[in-house]
Amino acid sequence: MILRTLIFSVATVIFSSFCMAQDTPVILFFGDSLTAGYGLSEDEAYPALIQHRLTAEGFPFKVQNSGLSGDTTAGGVSRLNWALRVKPEIFVLALGANDGLRGVVPAETKKNLLEIIRRVRESNPKIKILLCGIDLPTNLGPEFRKQFTSVFPEVAKESGVSFLPFLLEGVGGRPELNLPDGIHPTAEGQKIMAEVVWSELKKLL
Repeated sequence: MILRTLIFSVATVIFSSFCMAQDTPVILFFGDSLTAGYGLSEDEAYPALIQHRLTAEGFPFKVQNSGLSGDTTAGGVSRLNWALRVKPEIFVLALGANDGLRGVVPAETKKNLLEIIRRVRESNPKIKILLCGIDLPTNLGPEFRKQFTSVFPEVAKESGVSFLPFLLEGVGGRPELNLPDGIHPTAEGQKIMAEVVWSELKKLL
């Protein structure tokens, strides 16, 4: 009898903890290597740093890092359903850098971003979305760069989502804050990214 009572008590605690975990609202970071923290540990990537900030300031949110190195907006469309299984309350969309580096037609990038936003809202009409813009190196040509960078504010305006103009603000183009490849931020660079994203994200909490 005592053993049965003990087992029941333990099971109740486990079940209650599970329910609490399930009820914790999720912030899903949906991006590429910049979000995944390429070359670093997952704890050094900006989504993990934002989780620390949320916890420290008493916001009951759980961060889910769905950054995939090398991913494009087309790849994001393909894997979106899988990522949305966590049923996020806030969705941070940080894709597009690889589209630009690979010379994807900007109109295609725009179409994919709008499709991702449409499907995210379809899964949860009340979800809050933050779109992160990105810039490109000047060596890709001024005209392509202009067309590409204009995609993000256009998508934000047309879809009515919150908008962060430049994910790598204060980091891009600074060798001391990037790995030797000159593209991916160091741990210090990720800390700056976390602050930049937080400045917009906190408005949605």
